[in-house]
Amino acid sequence: MPETPTLLHEIETAIATGTPRQRLRALKRICDLFIAGSSLYTDEQIAVFDDVLLKLTDVIETEARAKLARRLAHLPDAPPQMIRSLAFDRSIEVAGPVLVHSGRLSESDLVENASTQSQAHLYAISQRSALSEAVTDVLVERGDRRVVRAVAKNDGARLSDNGFGKLVTRANGDDTLAECLALRRDIPRHHFLRLLQTASSRVRLKLVTANPAAAAAVRNVVAEVTGKISRKVRENSPEFHKAKAATKRRHKTSQLTEQSVHSAATSQEFEKAVAALALLGHFPVDLVERGLLDKNPDIVLILAKAAGCSRTTAKALLRMRAADRGMSAHDTEAALTSFEKLSVTAAKRVITYYTNHYTNDAARARAKFSESLAAVA
Repeated sequence: MPETPTLLHEIETAIATGTPRQRLRALKRICDLFIAGSSLYTDEQIAVFDDVLLKLTDVIETEARAKLARRLAHLPDAPPQMIRSLAFDRSIEVAGPVLVHSGRLSESDLVENASTQSQAHLYAISQRSALSEAVTDVLVERGDRRVVRAVAKNDGARLSDNGFGKLVTRANGDDTLAECLALRRDIPRHHFLRLLQTASSRVRLKLVTANPAAAAAVRNVVAEVTGKISRKVRENSPEFHKAKAATKRRHKTSQLTEQSVHSAATSQEFEKAVAALALLGHFPVDLVERGLLDKNPDIVLILAKAAGCSRTTAKALLRMRAADRGMSAHDTEAALTSFEKLSVTAAKRVITYYTNHYTNDAARARAKFSESLAAVA
């Protein structure tokens, strides 16, 4: 860096007595000089540039600082103090380029920034090509929906076990976040299980499409979830046995068809709908009852598909009041779209898994599921 004292004197004069235009000209000159030979400068010379740039940027406008940030953000040898100053600028136009790209920011810089700055700053950090667990822990803790989705989608972001746990909790009701998390290759098995237990049918369908190896795990979760539904309705319903007997008589006389299921569902006759669907699909009555009582629509769709029912009948089953699903028109349409994409073969495999492996002992059910999930991973 030739004639450093003279150059520094000129810069200081511009700061003290120069016009804004002169100060910008001085900034451009020192920045051009640095960029032209940054890879050749010693640490001492870089420190001189650092000092000069810090003095200049204390008195220049936001637009000029933003331009400086864009020029320095990609330089591996950028003045570290200047980079840090830009990263903590309140204006995201200034801080953004540095937070996203600069390799001169340390882990402690990023943790401090994520702990104290705006959501826009956090989102910029979430875009970095690599993030440590210490940084993502703060992003997950403080970040809004846009931030946590970006973290989950970032393959270069390392997540701690605690970070995964908080993201899984936040993914309940957020299909985008749930999908991003479930598709991460580094998600621990226990968090994957917990995520699938609350994921929507749309998310599960996307997972099976994107990763066929996960299909068995997804089916297993559906089966286990249905096992949590209470048996009280059937045990306390004397009408069920009458409905079952009447349905069996129709079955023996070949009068039992899909229309029997549709009519019972449309009429909100729970016992008749259970008996008809169970006989039509050759399903365990307990499974059908649990499915129709489950607020999650997944098992209803699987049962209807495996029994060879149409979209119209599936819709009638979803609308039954027994489960108190309270599904909106949008949610119903999304569920039926999933139903149409589900194959009869896949649906029957789910039913086969349930009937072969399900147990009312919760601990044994979880153990079976963990074993099958381990085989997938």
